Amino acid sequence: MIQEEILVKQVKAEIPKIFAPLLCGQYRNKFFYGGRAGGKSYAFADSLLLLGRQKKLFIACLREIQDSIKDSVYKLLCDRISFYALDDYRILESKIENKVTGTRFIFKGLRDQDSQKIKSLEGVDIAWIEEAQTITRKSWEILEPTIRKDGSEIWISMNREEENDPLWVLLAAHPDERTLVVKVNYYDNPFCPKEIKLQAQKCKENNPDDYEHIWLGEPVRQGNTKLISTACVRKAFELKMSSSASPLVIGVDVARFGDDKTIFCFRRGRWCQRFEAFAKMSVVEVANQATFFIQKFKPRRLFIDIGGVGAGVYDILKDRGLAEVVKGVNFGEKAHQFDRYANRRAEMWDAINLWLNDVLTPELPQDDELFGDLCSVNKKYDRRGRLMLEEKDEVKKRLGRSPDKADALALTFAEPVFEAVPTALYQKGQISWEDMFTKQNGDAEKW
Repeated sequence: MIQEEILVKQVKAEIPKIFAPLLCGQYRNKFFYGGRAGGKSYAFADSLLLLGRQKKLFIACLREIQDSIKDSVYKLLCDRISFYALDDYRILESKIENKVTGTRFIFKGLRDQDSQKIKSLEGVDIAWIEEAQTITRKSWEILEPTIRKDGSEIWISMNREEENDPLWVLLAAHPDERTLVVKVNYYDNPFCPKEIKLQAQKCKENNPDDYEHIWLGEPVRQGNTKLISTACVRKAFELKMSSSASPLVIGVDVARFGDDKTIFCFRRGRWCQRFEAFAKMSVVEVANQATFFIQKFKPRRLFIDIGGVGAGVYDILKDRGLAEVVKGVNFGEKAHQFDRYANRRAEMWDAINLWLNDVLTPELPQDDELFGDLCSVNKKYDRRGRLMLEEKDEVKKRLGRSPDKADALALTFAEPVFEAVPTALYQKGQISWEDMFTKQNGDAEKW
């Protein structure tokens, strides 16, 4: 018994005080982030091994991709068991068990899980998500409701990569009362070797940007890879307008696959008013919704992506006599300024970029998904020096979803829309060329 108490004190002594909340049950989500050598992985492993010796726990060690047990924290846990000589733990080929309490550690990759496979985690007491900066929104949305046992906890350790890392946006950016967020760096770790501190100091002197990311845990500074900066998007989230005299333009990005959503974006000049999202709608249902919006809000233009199933929606709307308002756009077709852009998608997305960086800052609705969509797309150039964007599938892998809201916004920039007079469609076709100019002659009451 005395030896056991000494061992417990030894393990606790190896856990820096900043990680003390790991050993109490006050929070559902325990989110620790920071730079290199902060001791996060060691503290998590030691804390779990200690708790697992006190009572029976089911502990799942998770990461986004795990092709083999070597990709997990399995080796780290084995090393710590050896370091403390914890003879009550039995190390098996793919799991670790405590022979006294019955505690069990398992190791899984979240990307391999679906709603059926992940049911094996329903009894988990503690889920440890390692390298959480790689976790997609989709993986989290499957996992989070599965860890449902009363008193269960989710431990998260990460070194931030980008401003819009999914778990950072979902949990840490605006934590609720059940979420603890702690930043820990090498100078918070009392066991950080002197050599590591010297390396950090050298990096600070030679490359401050790298120092902030590698050693302080800040997201990578956006350089020349991102088309749209986080700063201009955040600035556009600030409330500025309550009305606009500019004509209404609607962009419609039609869902191509089961997980994607059909998005309607409503924009009046510098004011992007809102987005409407719809899931699992047929082509006819999307056309019906578009018809409703046209009849209710009378947009000057409704631009719709016809590169996929949207072509069917476009055909239906044309057959309904709405061709004067509805315009089809193919993201992959030749750009209007073909000497500058590889295709229409790059041209329209760059139009968003120019719009956001205008002297008169526009307004966007505050939306975490929209922020992620806009700030996640990388740019590149073809052999002719024309701007092009990375493939949508690559963005989807990184975000865990398709950037549908940003694509819908991009569609509102398909063509310039300056007309201030109603279309013939909204006058039931009873309008002449002369009538179109009467507003300029003072006869505004006709409109």
